[in-house]
Amino acid sequence: MQVVSGDGFSGWHALNDTVMGGRSSGSCSVSSRGLRLEAEVVEQGGGFVSCRSPVFSPPLDLSDQAAFELELQGDGRHYKLAVACADGVAGLTELIPGGVRWVANFATSADGPCRLRIPFEQLRPSIRAKPIDALPLGLPLRFDAARITRLQILHSKFGDDGSANPGFRAGPLLLELMAIHAVT
Repeated sequence: MQVVSGDGFSGWHALNDTVMGGRSSGSCSVSSRGLRLEAEVVEQGGGFVSCRSPVFSPPLDLSDQAAFELELQGDGRHYKLAVACADGVAGLTELIPGGVRWVANFATSADGPCRLRIPFEQLRPSIRAKPIDALPLGLPLRFDAARITRLQILHSKFGDDGSANPGFRAGPLLLELMAIHAVT
């Protein structure tokens, strides 16, 4: 099932570390080929650049799927896919600044286009690059594939487990994302 491809990435926009005082600059552009993230990554003061979708309304229902599949042209860096879900726990996660994101690392190759599979079961809850297991009240978190509200692609100095990203590199960056599919 195709989630987005080609010029269907319209409305995606950059969100970079400047929101927290960093100095990285990145932009997202869309063509018939797909989404292009071009950036200059600066580690000091933040160390991340990203492109994120608009909020999906109504949320995407991918409950009959098991994974995301990304078609992309990478640059040898490690990136993260971040997924936001509508909150089924009385809206509590929406009260957390930045909200809960379900994230997974993936490595890219600079050798040409590739397809990467990210199973839903590999997505881990995180708040601003810090992994979490439960909400402040001890309520457990659960990825809800039936209520996906936003997708984001990031290059960050932090991996999905909160440790250093082994594929992080400051400097110029270029990633092309041709499509995101949901697959069984």
